[in-house]
Amino acid sequence: MRKSHLRTIFSASLLCAGISTSVAAVEPGMYLYNWFGLLAPETPKEFEQETGTGVHMDAFDSAEIMQSKVMAGRTGYDVVVATSNVLPSLIQAGVLQPLDRNQLSNFSHIDPDILSQLAVNDPGNRYAVPYLWGTTGIGYDVDKVKAALGDNAPVNSWDLIFKEENISKLQSCGVAMLDSPSEIISIALNYLGLPSNSKNPDDYQKAQALLLKIRPYILYFDSSRIDADLADGNICAVVGWANGALAAQAINEKSNTGRKINYSLPREGALSWSENLVLLKDAPHPKAGMAFINYMLRPEIIAKTSNHTLYPNANKDATEFVEQKLRDNPWIYPDKKTIATLIPLEPLPLKLERIRTRIWTKVKSGV
Repeated sequence: MRKSHLRTIFSASLLCAGISTSVAAVEPGMYLYNWFGLLAPETPKEFEQETGTGVHMDAFDSAEIMQSKVMAGRTGYDVVVATSNVLPSLIQAGVLQPLDRNQLSNFSHIDPDILSQLAVNDPGNRYAVPYLWGTTGIGYDVDKVKAALGDNAPVNSWDLIFKEENISKLQSCGVAMLDSPSEIISIALNYLGLPSNSKNPDDYQKAQALLLKIRPYILYFDSSRIDADLADGNICAVVGWANGALAAQAINEKSNTGRKINYSLPREGALSWSENLVLLKDAPHPKAGMAFINYMLRPEIIAKTSNHTLYPNANKDATEFVEQKLRDNPWIYPDKKTIATLIPLEPLPLKLERIRTRIWTKVKSGV
């Protein structure tokens, strides 16, 4: 799901840290399969210094790539980072092993609210430990949106995007969306007052009609471009991730461009998702894998990854170690009242996944 804006930095840090980026040459240690950029560069070396166990890591930039490789089995990996809505298929396929809580002395640090949301995709929280999490909402250029829609622009509502009279006025400064059918179509369903993960095929036709209505005003769908384009002023509104808007804001503040970037979790509800640590059933080094998961549950350790990636973590006791600017930002660390409005991203039965894929093809093409 997440294509990190820190990918180049992260790739270089792998080389500097001496982390293996291939499991082809089997060496003693712990083998990790993770998204690009979703780990503080110093953490593997510090883990090795403390435990004597080296960390060998491969990185991916697509949940589909990760899922297909893990489903095939015999990957050589011990620990994998899996997005919440992918968990049910991995659990059903039997490729994960339940986590032994007796080996997770730091489990008590996890925020129970985030655990509760994760339980939608991992009943009983048996297989996954929440690692980082985030939301999908609206990032926008404050002044450009105000110029297009006036002082009362509905930036705290999905009306900004889904009402034709609003998005049509934003067309001149550019509107873009994630290339993510699971997220965009779920948001559209929720906006229509329908279940965000509806099991009724007719509901998806209604979501399609809504998206096709606003399609002429959407510049593009691309999960990797939107952050940079928002930062550079090439677009003025995105349906995207909170950390992307924060990165765009930070770039403009550092460059003193005068451009103001903001992020909204719409009042109708925004999507939430988590990236989770799981242990493969055929992990060659399960004890080392469990030790690494437990290590990442330490508040001062996971805080380093939050500071590096700009993603919040699921550790309720790590907040004091997170940089103040990040932890005080309500986009990244919303309050409990806001968290209660968030909608967990869930998978769909295969039949409905096919319907959603066909709808997305139509929406992207505008046909």
